[in-house]
Amino acid sequence: MCYEIVGSIVRRMSTASPSPRSATAPAATPPATPADSPTVTPPATPTRATLDWRIRFGVLSLIWGFSFLLIKVGTDGYAPFQVTLGRLAFGTAVVAAVLVVKRERLPRGTWTWLHLTVAAFLLNALPFSLFAYAELTIPSTLAGICNATSPLWGMALSLVALSEDRPTRRRVAGLGIGFFGVLTVLGAWQGFSGLDLGGTLMALLASLSYPIGWIYVRRTLAGSGHSNLSLSGAQLLVATVELAIVTPLFTSLPTHFPVVPLLAIVALGALGTGLAFLLQYALVAEVGPTTAQMVTYFIPVIATAAGVAVLGESLSWSTPVGAVIVLAGAALTQSKPHGPSKPRSRSKPHGRSPRQS
Repeated sequence: MCYEIVGSIVRRMSTASPSPRSATAPAATPPATPADSPTVTPPATPTRATLDWRIRFGVLSLIWGFSFLLIKVGTDGYAPFQVTLGRLAFGTAVVAAVLVVKRERLPRGTWTWLHLTVAAFLLNALPFSLFAYAELTIPSTLAGICNATSPLWGMALSLVALSEDRPTRRRVAGLGIGFFGVLTVLGAWQGFSGLDLGGTLMALLASLSYPIGWIYVRRTLAGSGHSNLSLSGAQLLVATVELAIVTPLFTSLPTHFPVVPLLAIVALGALGTGLAFLLQYALVAEVGPTTAQMVTYFIPVIATAAGVAVLGESLSWSTPVGAVIVLAGAALTQSKPHGPSKPRSRSKPHGRSPRQS
C-alpha cells in the first residue's frame, strides 16, 4: 500500500554511495504500502520483462488500491491481528518461493537482523495491524485516502530527521496544501461529526509509521552486500514472527473459518504483499524510483472506487475533493524545482561526506 515509496527518500537511497557502516536498504513488503517498499536499489543489469512496464504499473496500482477493500472483507470474519498475520504469512511465502528459485540466501549478521526487526515492526507489523483495526469502524475509502498522507508525513519528518533535506517554499506549500486536504476529508468545519476519530487516527498513525520506518532504514540499513530481495524476505519473515507472537495474546482461535474473508486474506497476502513487492522491485529496476513512486497517487482513487462500487460505501463530496487536495500537496512536496542546478563547490576535497546518502 504506500506502501511503500517516498520519493525524496527513495531517490537519494537509490543513488547512494555505500558507506562502510551501512547496508542496502530492504524493500518493505507491500507498500506498500500500503505502499510497501521503503527503498529499492535497482540492480546493475535489470532483467528483460515480458510485459510492458505500464501494464505492470497498472496492475500494481490495482492490487494496492484493492488492498483496503480486502482488509475490510477480511475483518468481517476474522480479528484484525489474524488478518494481518495471514497477510504477512502468505506474502512471506510468495517472496520465499522467489528466493528459493533464485537461490538467494537470507542475510547474516546479528546487527542486520536487529535492524530488520525494527524495520519489520515499523513498516509491516504496526501499520498493517493499525489499518486492519481502523477498518473495523471506518470505511475502506477513508483508509485508502489516509494512506495517501504518507508522502506528506515523510517530507515533514525528513526535513527534521535528515540533515540533507532542506525546507523550500515549494515543500512547505505542499505540506500546507496536503494537510488542508486532510482536514477537508475529515470535515473539520463540521467538527468531525459522523466520523469515528479512533479509527481515523489509527489509519493516520499507520500512514505515519511508514516514513518513520523509511528513515530508520535509511539510517541503519543503507549499503550492505545483501540483495534487496534477500533483505525484504527476511523483513517479511520477521514481521510474520512478530505477529505470530502477538496474535495469540489478543485473539482466540476461530471456531469456524468463513470462506470469503479467508480468500480475501489470502489475496491480500499473496497479491497485496508478495506479488506487489516483486512487481514494484522490477518497476524500480526498469524505470527508476521516481516513476515507480507515482503509484502512490493512484491508490486512493482505486480504493475509493472499489469501496463505493463493491462494498456500497457512502461518499460525501468532501472525501473526493479532499483526496485531490491531499494528492496535489503530496505531489508538490515530491516535485523538483525547474532550472539549472548549482555547481558543486570545489573548495572541499573529493570523497564522500559522513552524512552523504
